[in-house]
Amino acid sequence: MGIYKDIESNVRGYCRSFPVTFKTAKNALLTDDQGTEYIDFLGGAGTLNYGHNNPKFKEALIEYIESDGITHGLDMHTEAKGAFLETFRDLILEPRDMNYKVQFTGPTGTNAVEAALKIVRMNTGRSTVVSFTNGFHGVTQGAAAVTANGYYKKSIGMELPGVQFMPFDGYLGDFNTLSYFEKALKDKSSGLGHPAAVIVECIQGEGGLNVASKEWMQGLQDLCKRYEMLLIVDDIQAGCGRSGTFFSFEEFGIQPDVITLSKSLSGYGLPFALVLLKEELDTWSPGEHNGTFRGNNHAFVTARRALECYWADDTFSKSVQHKASIIRRRLKEIQAEHGGQLKHKGRGIMQGLECANGEVAGKITELAFTRGLIIETSGSDSQVVKILTPLTIEEDQLLKGLKILEACIGDVMAEQISKAS
Repeated sequence: MGIYKDIESNVRGYCRSFPVTFKTAKNALLTDDQGTEYIDFLGGAGTLNYGHNNPKFKEALIEYIESDGITHGLDMHTEAKGAFLETFRDLILEPRDMNYKVQFTGPTGTNAVEAALKIVRMNTGRSTVVSFTNGFHGVTQGAAAVTANGYYKKSIGMELPGVQFMPFDGYLGDFNTLSYFEKALKDKSSGLGHPAAVIVECIQGEGGLNVASKEWMQGLQDLCKRYEMLLIVDDIQAGCGRSGTFFSFEEFGIQPDVITLSKSLSGYGLPFALVLLKEELDTWSPGEHNGTFRGNNHAFVTARRALECYWADDTFSKSVQHKASIIRRRLKEIQAEHGGQLKHKGRGIMQGLECANGEVAGKITELAFTRGLIIETSGSDSQVVKILTPLTIEEDQLLKGLKILEACIGDVMAEQISKAS
């Protein structure tokens, strides 16, 4: 372990919560170099929706590599890219009546957000983008600007212009925050002006599993249309099935102007990101937003296989919804056990429990790790214990993980009560 402390930057984060050396992984089970097994409720922070080392994807990737398929091709045409595009069109876009162009950006979600911010500003000729309280969109300069959490902004070292924040759904209790947003748009002295676009997550992952309602999202799209603002949905963490449908906004019946995808898009944990934009917005000049690694051919192979294996019909979506209902039921039961001390958050397999503060949530996740469960926190104070397990987790393993979590919560809450008395 000394090599990491000696030579790796202080910026390392997750390894501080899980201080072991991991060696192997299969679906939702991780094994360290001492042979200790851990149930994975982190899932690569939402990058491993289809589990670790999915055998269906591994087989396709090995076959591609052994055939000397193109590894790196900039944005040139390759068989792997063409096959992915055809499959994405046939299984994702056309069945949902979505007419979008596909832009391959640099391989990270934050680069997809950077591209999205540039294209909405180019198309409108306006600079301001509206983001929301507790939103998280990445840590590069533009993406950090539309991220609400000050922790991620401070390292930029300068003021980040071009962004105004509005309250997310539920931020002000039962008050409809879109009413405030519209009042600010109408009032020429509000300081808001005429924004180019709005960027939003339907489920705020890092922000604490805050969920936008159908009515609020439909109202937001309507507001954008009436005030000629473009709507960006950041589906980097909540997309690729985590909500129970491929896109987190499907049940809302909306069609954003721009959509960002990454994390589980490759299916295998390989870096891969893209932007979906309505055809009339595709005003880029060739190479205007480029990058040496835009379009990862190995990821094209595994992403295509993921679509073929899991999205040719609704079987997988229904299984995700079934597991999500199990998680919801168990979390609600745990919440009831502890009265008003915990609050259920999230939807799909992106749920958790909000604790009184980050200290309590941190103790729960620390104890869980000692008992063989890898789980992290989110929220402005890291106060939400957050489940992001692979969607493919076996049901018995899911139940076992939830049982460990329940016991850890019980022990920590009992300790809190003992201290208070």
